[in-house]
Amino acid sequence: MKKLFVTGTDTDVGKTFATSAILNQLKQRRFSTAGFKPVAAGCNNLGGALRNDDALLLQRESTVELTYEQVNPCAYEQPIAPHIAAESLGQRIDLDPLNQAVSNIERMQPDYLVAEGAGGWRLPLTDGIYLSDFVKQQQMQVIMVVGLRLGCLNHALLTAEAIQNDGLKLVGWIANQVDWQMPYADDNLNYLHKSIQAPFLGKIPRLSGPAEAFKYLDLTPIL
Repeated sequence: MKKLFVTGTDTDVGKTFATSAILNQLKQRRFSTAGFKPVAAGCNNLGGALRNDDALLLQRESTVELTYEQVNPCAYEQPIAPHIAAESLGQRIDLDPLNQAVSNIERMQPDYLVAEGAGGWRLPLTDGIYLSDFVKQQQMQVIMVVGLRLGCLNHALLTAEAIQNDGLKLVGWIANQVDWQMPYADDNLNYLHKSIQAPFLGKIPRLSGPAEAFKYLDLTPIL
C-alpha cells in the first residue's frame, strides 16, 4: 500500500478538493483507494455520532468499503484547533490510535491510502507532538496544496522547507485558486514553479464543488 499525505500551506486552501481529486483520478486509473482523515475538528453531532463533512466525502470517494471511524479515527465537534478541542474535553490526542487505524486499513490491501491533513503542516496535537510526527512515523509521501492568494509564496516555501527538513519526500504540489481575483496570480504561480523542488501536479480552478477537480490534475509523476 502506497501512502500519500495531502497537506496545505494553511487552513482553507483546498486540501479536501485536492484529496478528493487525487482519489478520483486514482479510481479512474483503476487503482483501489482508501481515503483517510486522521484528525478532524468541526464535526456535526448526529445523535451522539460525530461526522465531519470532509471525512464523509473521502469515505464516499474510497473504492474500498470503510466505516466512518476507519476514515476519521479522531473527531471533535468544535471547529477549533484539535489539541484545544481535546483539552476542553479533558482528553489528549495520541498517535497510537492513528497508527493503528492505518494498520487496519492496510489489511484491506488498497493500492493507495490518501490521507488529508488538518490545518497546515505543523498542526499541534498535544504538547510537543504534531500531526507531522504521525506522517514521519508512517513515512508517507507528501503532496502540498498551495492556496493561491496573497501571502502564498511565503507559506509555500516555508511549508516545503519544513517537510524536507523533517526528512520526508515532497513528491508533488498542487495549486488551488482560492482567490479568483488574486492580482498577478500567474506571476506568483511562475515563481512557485521555479522555487519548489517537486513535480507540479496541476492547478485547480475555482469550482462550485470537488466532483470535477480530478480533471485538472496529472498524477503521473507520483505513480
